[in-house]
Amino acid sequence: MKIIVGLGNPSKEYDKTRHNVGWMAVDYLASLYNVEITKSSCNSLIGQTVINGEKVVFAKPITYMNLSGNAVVALKNWFKVENSDILIIFDDVDIPFGTIRYRKKGSGGTHNGMKNIVQMISSEEIPRIRIGLGGLKYPKQDMVDFVLEKFKKDELKKLEDNIFVQVESKFKEFLDN
Repeated sequence: MKIIVGLGNPSKEYDKTRHNVGWMAVDYLASLYNVEITKSSCNSLIGQTVINGEKVVFAKPITYMNLSGNAVVALKNWFKVENSDILIIFDDVDIPFGTIRYRKKGSGGTHNGMKNIVQMISSEEIPRIRIGLGGLKYPKQDMVDFVLEKFKKDELKKLEDNIFVQVESKFKEFLDN
């Protein structure tokens, strides 16, 4: 069994913001398998399917970003999976827009949601896909303002046409392990 967790913030005001790109990626992946993410469970909205004979849960925590660890721990305990069977997808301002990075372990870095997950599960051994947002647009821009901005039309097109396709490839690689 595998659990795919996209980090983001609940509430319509955060739709299509940079900080919610994890939610957007999970929605994209779930749509490829005709999965609706509507059930409320484990501090998350979830949807389930079977892919290649293996149960897969798509989850979007509703705990707000900085408390994402609460949802991940609840999912892990409810479904009784190992850290290696959970894939976290989230935004990263430290890598260029259009770039993704897949790692099987690592610190939370500068991302508060991922830091909370690492703290709550007491381990850095958890696979993750980081989706690059690029740096701040101008030197004195506030980080919170930047990540809570909505994507521009051309950025949304690049997400759908390129970046999410890359995420899909790493997702399939994760399922094969």
